[in-house]
Amino acid sequence: MTPAAFLGKALVTVVILVFVFVFGMPIVWLLLAPTKSSTELTGQPPFSFGSFATIADNWSRLSEFQNGIIWQWTGNAALYTGVALVITLIVTIPAGYALAMTKFRFRGVLLILTLVVMLIPNTALVLPVFLEMSALKLVGTPWAVILPFSFFPFGVYLTYIYFTTSVSQDLLNAARIDGASELRVFRSVALPLATPVIALVGFFNLVGNWNNYFLPFVMEPGRKAPIQVGLAELLSNVPLFNPTSSASVTLDLPVMALATIVSIAPILIVFLFSQRFLVEGMTAGGTKE
Repeated sequence: MTPAAFLGKALVTVVILVFVFVFGMPIVWLLLAPTKSSTELTGQPPFSFGSFATIADNWSRLSEFQNGIIWQWTGNAALYTGVALVITLIVTIPAGYALAMTKFRFRGVLLILTLVVMLIPNTALVLPVFLEMSALKLVGTPWAVILPFSFFPFGVYLTYIYFTTSVSQDLLNAARIDGASELRVFRSVALPLATPVIALVGFFNLVGNWNNYFLPFVMEPGRKAPIQVGLAELLSNVPLFNPTSSASVTLDLPVMALATIVSIAPILIVFLFSQRFLVEGMTAGGTKE
């Protein structure tokens, strides 16, 4: 091995180790924390395993906190993100197909506006969206979260790129020559070919909405909040982070770590079962048909 190759390999190894240390260690600690009591968490080595009995005790304490509000928050998050995901796919996929396959006036302007909206941070839109939902008298209802969650211009543009680069125009034209209407072409030919991009758009929308904190915090406080907003409320009951808390029931760090795992578990499960489609979607469009 030449010195240059050795240095290159050593550099890659160092970079990997740094990433494992910075990103991997906190995850390992998070997974092990619920196995310990609060005393064991601070008194034992950070990466030691506690006991299964302690996991059960922490689980019980989390489930009993405010009559199981953690599960109501999780159900709220599933409702908001699930309904928004369905609306997003119903609107986004046909919109991207229409932009890719049809020529109409102001089509270029519409594409530019889509790109511009994609560049605006979501937090910058919270105030105008709140005012809009307030004018419609939807604040405090599930639709105040679901409707903004369904607005996904990135999905439209991603679908537009996919249909432009990865779907054979000859195949679509053959269906049109056979007498199929544009709706039939989309439903019977283009849509089955779009499974990778549908999975990709759905995953990005689901993850972004599930992890969204600011918008639900403004629109749906209290028991109607999703799990990410609920985590902030749980954190306020941990004495280490809020020494002035006057709550009669407080939580320890192991219980808080378990709540964090509960909040990320659904997204992790979705990723594990959909990664094949995600890889296909991310690599689609790399070559021109």
